[in-house]
Amino acid sequence: MSKRDYYEVLGVPRTATEEEIKKAFRKLARKYHPDVNRDNPKEAEEKFKEINEAYEVLSDPERRAQYDQFGHAAFDPGQGAGAGGFGGFGGFGAGGFSDIFDMFFGQTGFGARHAGPEKGADLRYDLEIAFEEAAFGVEKEIQVPRTEECPACHGSGAAPGTHPETCPQCRGTGQQQIVQNTPFGRMVNVKTCTRCRGEGKIVRTPCKECQGRGRVRNKRTIKIKIPAGVDSGSRLRVAYEGEAGIRGGPPGDLYVYIFVKPHKLFTREGSDVICEVPISFVQAALGDEIEVPTLDGKVSLKIPEGTQSGTTFRLKDKGIPHLRGHGRGDQHVRIKVVTPKNLTERQRELLKEFARVSGENINPEQKSFFKKVKDFLGS
Repeated sequence: MSKRDYYEVLGVPRTATEEEIKKAFRKLARKYHPDVNRDNPKEAEEKFKEINEAYEVLSDPERRAQYDQFGHAAFDPGQGAGAGGFGGFGGFGAGGFSDIFDMFFGQTGFGARHAGPEKGADLRYDLEIAFEEAAFGVEKEIQVPRTEECPACHGSGAAPGTHPETCPQCRGTGQQQIVQNTPFGRMVNVKTCTRCRGEGKIVRTPCKECQGRGRVRNKRTIKIKIPAGVDSGSRLRVAYEGEAGIRGGPPGDLYVYIFVKPHKLFTREGSDVICEVPISFVQAALGDEIEVPTLDGKVSLKIPEGTQSGTTFRLKDKGIPHLRGHGRGDQHVRIKVVTPKNLTERQRELLKEFARVSGENINPEQKSFFKKVKDFLGS
């Protein structure tokens, strides 16, 4: 399948400036990052790769000029010869020339690098917390399974008292050079050393604790501080608490994803808290002063006479603390007028008496509604 135009991928015109290209890339990268698209990670990953490939070319002035002149053929031999022959030899760095080497010498060949320190992999941990903990913050201890540097050999892989030796085959470079004659002339193919597997060192006496790997599997207890105001989907980064690094590289990071348990009384909308409070129709009709639960404890709330079901009252600064700022949201108390069930004979008599005293249409709003219905049907 043919590749899409790089400008089309980033959604910018061919006259776009470097700043416009960078801005478009950042926007699309945030949108299609696999961490954000957990419902469809495979499609997001493919889209992210396409965006990244387009940006790598268009953000480099030299490669962009080649692309503007020859299109994809400047970097991909399969797209045609172009002006530079064999897909444009000017695009060595884009992988076109190395693809030719791969056809003759195998996939690991051209441009193999010396294996140096490598950062460890990042880890993810899903943590479920209570509603109140999310509101006010909490310190938690979590146990994270991860790979760590072997404490016995300190990551060398060699048994205590011994040391890794320099590989005699590659002399510590981790690479092998193979000279071959090709139709293009005499070529030098660089491959990962097969004896030390690119490490540059050989362990004669492996550490018994880690079997020479230099790393062990462990379950580490980590304390994390969860700030006030987090919500489901919030992500906390704990630096250097991921997998151990390779060949002396630094550890990766730990990303803690927060999931908040539902509350029995409260729901959340941003920094505001919603609470539904039931009252009797007598309280609604005559008014009353009731106790209302909040995250800080109970408070008094005055119910005015004639309050209708669905009426909402605001309690200022009784909501969730703002995650990145000062102050708090509000609590909204939604009134629910409860109709009584299983009435006694005395209660029935009193209600019937109330109906007689009030007239046939007790609710003036209901009378107005039926008048509107009558007018509508009459029209």
